[in-house]
Amino acid sequence: MTQPGTMPAMTKEMQDCIDACMTCHSICEETMSSCMQMDGQGQMQIMRALMDCAETTRMCADMMMRRSPMSADMCAMCAKACEMCAEACMSMPNDPQMMRCAEACRRCAATCRSMAGATM
Repeated sequence: MTQPGTMPAMTKEMQDCIDACMTCHSICEETMSSCMQMDGQGQMQIMRALMDCAETTRMCADMMMRRSPMSADMCAMCAKACEMCAEACMSMPNDPQMMRCAEACRRCAATCRSMAGATM
């Protein structure tokens, strides 16, 4: 039981989710850089998904670290952004960076879905 005004202890599940969010954020940023060097308008949809995912994962990790009461809702939104980004990256299956990003997004989505159902 926690004292009023103190934060509950960080669980392993929460720390794993934060780590997955931060890894996903970094890989999305790297993938955006890679995507900017490619030609073609088809990348715009992928870039939007990468930007949404990068920002959402960072915010989600921040909210969990400060134990925001909105963390579960943010985790649910983050899982959705990650799934959308993974799907966008899968549109370029021959690009190793895109596949690496899709994998990180799927892993983050799974941990966020789990946290969305957890009491924080």
